[in-house]
Amino acid sequence: MPASKTPIYTALAANLAIAAIKLAAAAFTGSSAMVSEGVHSLVDTSNEVLLLLGLKRSQRPPDEQRPFGYGKELYFWAFIVSLLFFLLGGIVSIYEGIDHLRHPESARHLVWNYAVLGAALIFDGISFITALKEFNRQRGATPFWQAVKRSKDPSTFVVLFEDAADVIGLLIAFTGILLSQLLANTLIDGMASLLIGLLLTLVAILLVRESRSLLMGETADPAELKAIRELLEKEAAIQQIKETRSMHLGPEEIILLLRIKFEPEKNVDQAANEIKRLRTRLQMAYPHYRQVFIEPV
Repeated sequence: MPASKTPIYTALAANLAIAAIKLAAAAFTGSSAMVSEGVHSLVDTSNEVLLLLGLKRSQRPPDEQRPFGYGKELYFWAFIVSLLFFLLGGIVSIYEGIDHLRHPESARHLVWNYAVLGAALIFDGISFITALKEFNRQRGATPFWQAVKRSKDPSTFVVLFEDAADVIGLLIAFTGILLSQLLANTLIDGMASLLIGLLLTLVAILLVRESRSLLMGETADPAELKAIRELLEKEAAIQQIKETRSMHLGPEEIILLLRIKFEPEKNVDQAANEIKRLRTRLQMAYPHYRQVFIEPV
């Protein structure tokens, strides 16, 4: 099921506005957790831009240099986004937290912090709900974590986990600032920044793992491959399907290799006509199998 770009555009608009507000509030109040949150939103904004770039480049048609097309561009940029999430999000937030613990500084104008965090929570919450609805639409009845592992569209689950990290990070920042004020302990603000950094790092590790797997090449849905075999086994010309190999080149673009044993009375011309007919029938039933190779054995 093709993904909608709405979650990406929603997250891009939300993160761009929130990043500016957070960093302005951080400069005004001196909050370490707010600095981490501002950097986090800037990273998220760049991530959405890179995902949109990957989507656009992945839709280019095949050419002499890339005869199978550019579908994996999306997987490459999703992998880069995952690394940036770790390097520019997690590490910077952890560094900011450690620096604040070493050189504690009381936050100023806390009302501004609370106002910014509240507004950011509303915008990020809307973005998260949008991404979650799109992901639920795609996964259907499939359990959540199973759908994450099976998903071939990083533009959906990357935005979903980014938005989830946004919402949780905001709650951590709010709690850290509040406790720091109530307990008159400036170290708590730095600890909140550390927790935000650890959260981003854990999410980044998950995204890197999933994006790397897609970039390396994942097979098509086993249930769908089984349905294809059952469809072809009904053909009178086919004696046996020896082997089925597949790989995702993109969310809706799969390459498929079939090694088929035809009935022995078929001559070369008849076998060639059967291969052409079978390829056409298969692609009509499953149009996302853009490249289908049938090898007679």
